[in-house]
Amino acid sequence: MKGNPFRGAGYLVRGIKMLPQPGIRQFVIVPLMVNILLFVGAIWLLINQFDQWVDYWLAKMPEWLSFLDFLLWPLFAVLVLVLVYYSFNIVANLIAAPFNGFLAEKVERSLRGEVLTDEGWGAVLALVPRAIGRELSKLAYYLPRFLLVLLVTFIPLLNIVSPLLWFLFGAWMMAIQYCDYPMDNNKVSFKDMKLMLKQQRMTSVGFGGLVQLGMMIPVVNLVLMPSAVIGATLYWVEEHSSQR
Repeated sequence: MKGNPFRGAGYLVRGIKMLPQPGIRQFVIVPLMVNILLFVGAIWLLINQFDQWVDYWLAKMPEWLSFLDFLLWPLFAVLVLVLVYYSFNIVANLIAAPFNGFLAEKVERSLRGEVLTDEGWGAVLALVPRAIGRELSKLAYYLPRFLLVLLVTFIPLLNIVSPLLWFLFGAWMMAIQYCDYPMDNNKVSFKDMKLMLKQQRMTSVGFGGLVQLGMMIPVVNLVLMPSAVIGATLYWVEEHSSQR
């Protein structure tokens, strides 16, 4: 497989370093606020509902399997955490999509040496229909693969590899999620975007893998969304834009 995972991870690190850069930071605020608010909401929901959700799924098990509760509880607990994590990612990306597309456009202009101007809310609103449509395309691609990996998690013996599958699946989806913003701005179709990422699969997985790991670190995860958009734009400009 082509590419370099360390180079891919480096794009995210560079994206984080660019957050406070004059000319860019003003376009970071909304994606950052969306991420913070939804993260706080997810934590609040887990604190208040976690036990009830796990108990609900345990109650669905046949009575004769009740002696396995001590084994099933951690399994259902992990299932709840995975579902909440991915659900909130979907919601956050849907809400932030137009702002992320706007941020990617500004970062690309900055990288190409253009003078940045803020066109205001009108420019963001103009992106909404296209951004939402693109997010739905990603969701249609994501859901069947998510369900397949989830199924593997419950199959004895096969589930030994499920942690690796979850990581690789999450890394690939994070690469698709964030690299799509600059590519969509440049009129790259969803199909072509996936093909371009596959051409440098190891670089893509390195980038997406570090994004996924960062999402699990408190405080760091609050700045991951705009950092990943910036990092993905760097990736696009340096790796793929010359192919267009």
